[in-house]
Amino acid sequence: MSAETGQFAAEAPSPASGAAVSVRGLTHRYGGLTAIEGLDLEAPAGAVLGIVGPSGCGKSTLLELIAGLQAPSGGAVAVERRGAAADRLARCAFMPQRDMLLPWLSALDNAALALRNRGVGRRAARERAGALFERFGLAGFERARPAELSGGMRQRVAFLRTLVAGKPVLALDEPFASLDAITRAEMQAWLAGALAADPRTVVLVSHDVEEALYLADRVAVLSARPARLVEQLSAPAPRAPDRDAAVTSAAFVAARERAMAALHRGSR
Repeated sequence: MSAETGQFAAEAPSPASGAAVSVRGLTHRYGGLTAIEGLDLEAPAGAVLGIVGPSGCGKSTLLELIAGLQAPSGGAVAVERRGAAADRLARCAFMPQRDMLLPWLSALDNAALALRNRGVGRRAARERAGALFERFGLAGFERARPAELSGGMRQRVAFLRTLVAGKPVLALDEPFASLDAITRAEMQAWLAGALAADPRTVVLVSHDVEEALYLADRVAVLSARPARLVEQLSAPAPRAPDRDAAVTSAAFVAARERAMAALHRGSR
């Protein structure tokens, strides 16, 4: 129990019907530093929630709290109505900013690692992960080591590893931050297609407003630290199937301007 809030940190909030991720009155501190304060958010089942905000505002911390990698100082977080950190972790697959591929393993064995960690045998894990290589644009690179792959291909392997974990919620922490602009745009279009083919509830942290609006159904704009909710925006719909057409549409440009204005307000 938090002495300041009087709430149990592991207590599940009461989400609206269909909410897969629910955050209520969330506060998190590191010693005397307050990173997040009084935050309320929800992600409906099967939806993509984008999180944007100024650098250092606590976006990655929020994602780690949702995924059960940390316990909040106050308020409550629930994933599929489960509030304990271990229960959240069991339901979330976390993809960090860096691809974290093991250099001594092949692309196939890196992709199968999440299954191996769950106790699946090596052969079965390879078969299950390998069955997705063609769909992920990785066919022919099963035996390649990470150093032999391009940045975009490494991120595809990392996402494949996250997806085959079989968890209902994906927590993606700036998955394309390290890529050049052209590769990043290509990966955004690829990820949109991958999520359309295999829908999951996704919480996506990004420092790129355009990326968040393109990939997410709703985008939450956070303030500078301590992170508070400034505004939530719905992504333009219907979304054009072609990324370039989508991000240049009048509705998208208007939403991007509104999000940027909210970012400026939250940075003051």
